[in-house]
Amino acid sequence: MDATTTPATKVATVKLLIGGKFVESKTTEWRDIVNPATQQVLAKVPFATQDEVDAAVASGKEAFKTWRKTAIGARARIFLKYQQLIREHMGELAAILTAEQGKTLPDAEGDVFRGLEVVEHAAGIGNLQLGEFANNVAGGVDTYSVLQPLGVCAGITPFNFPAMIPLWMFPMAIVTGNTFVLKPSEQDPMVTMRLCELAIEAGIPPGVLNVVHGGEAVVNAICDHKDIKAISFVGSTKVGTHVYNRASLAGKRVQCMMGAKNHAIVMPDANKEQTLNALAGAAFGAAGQRCMAVSVAVLVGDARNWVPDLVEKAKTLKVGAGTEKGVDVGPLVSCAAFDRVTGLIERGVADGATLALDGRKPTVPGYEKGNFVGPTVFADVKPGMSIYEQEIFGPVLCLVGADNIDDAIELINANPNGNGTAIFTQSGAAARRFQEDIDVGQVGINVPIPVPVPMFSFTGSRASKLGDLGPYGKQVVLFYTQTKTVTSRWFDDSTVSHGVNTTISLK
Repeated sequence: MDATTTPATKVATVKLLIGGKFVESKTTEWRDIVNPATQQVLAKVPFATQDEVDAAVASGKEAFKTWRKTAIGARARIFLKYQQLIREHMGELAAILTAEQGKTLPDAEGDVFRGLEVVEHAAGIGNLQLGEFANNVAGGVDTYSVLQPLGVCAGITPFNFPAMIPLWMFPMAIVTGNTFVLKPSEQDPMVTMRLCELAIEAGIPPGVLNVVHGGEAVVNAICDHKDIKAISFVGSTKVGTHVYNRASLAGKRVQCMMGAKNHAIVMPDANKEQTLNALAGAAFGAAGQRCMAVSVAVLVGDARNWVPDLVEKAKTLKVGAGTEKGVDVGPLVSCAAFDRVTGLIERGVADGATLALDGRKPTVPGYEKGNFVGPTVFADVKPGMSIYEQEIFGPVLCLVGADNIDDAIELINANPNGNGTAIFTQSGAAARRFQEDIDVGQVGINVPIPVPVPMFSFTGSRASKLGDLGPYGKQVVLFYTQTKTVTSRWFDDSTVSHGVNTTISLK
């Protein structure tokens, strides 16, 4: 649904967060937040004005003056409290997320929990933001480096993980001494705002965390703002490329995690039942709306005979509203997403792929208006087909055949994207060849969605990532800080002068 100019008077309104206060926007442009299972309007979200964006950044800039000097232990203790508050409100957060995004309640809890892990990691900042020291690098000379915060940073997050990805961003930026302006997805910002309320309750000072809402105009305002030093983005390749180019030209530090077409190689020696379970979960969980979802399975050799088994496994998954017990696949996030996914399924049939399982028009009693598409399986898919080339972002799995592992690796490396990949095998030699030769950021060996835990950095390659440093892990500490190197020498009255030194050497 597009933004409208209807005043937000009949339903709840989502607030802005500026200077530590949750305030009503003065905009005339609003968008409905819609429950994708029922089409019920849950709230209205504002598209912030330029003045409101400027006020959020100004608030962050002012707060930075004192926050950057706050003791690192004090910053860490705020996030210790924050992680406890998230745990205490896990059920509430998951319920909000399910209502506005459509995920099943267990998957929604997983969304929150994976973000919580980064909050826990942020609480250990005392061991992460360490510099280096070298004693006596020359006569009486010491050299050391410190990692200092940048200033006001910003984050732009997608609809598919409205809890996890904001928690990837602002905790690590803030705990390293920066202030932050967050722009959540306008499709499902309610759980993000509840997380921000809990962050304020945990003790984040006024102005350190700010939130604005909106679409392209707000994104551009963030990219162009002279006082924003760094931007983290997760979302589509089209928008991410725009953000990277525009913000980079404005002199900002930028990281963009973008589109994907994730392949999983299935070797004929793989454990069949475990592999089928893993593929079904990774392809159809969250209705396929994960940037790390497996959307292509490359069946090698005799594994090509597993197509009927995979179809039968997919048929066991239950489609329904995320609030219902036993549901495996919830609705797509919006009517537009539904139209796009069903349109690509039609295109796949037209292009000559074999529709082994058609998930369109599933029966979901009581939710006839929902954006439901069931598990869908295409066999005989070939590069060049729309369903292979495009990121469908729905519960659609494409099956491709390969004669051997070398052909499978070549196929994956030829794809423009390099977000995640996996191999299913019982051969250590095959697994090692795969991990060595594959050009993809996240690699799973008998693990279908290899998103790293927070001690390691989320990566990516080729069209899936722009910028050298990834979110969370050690890399993100470098992203949100500037290294300052100091070389020092102290003299006392007994020091013997060596006269004028006109060389660059230290003596």
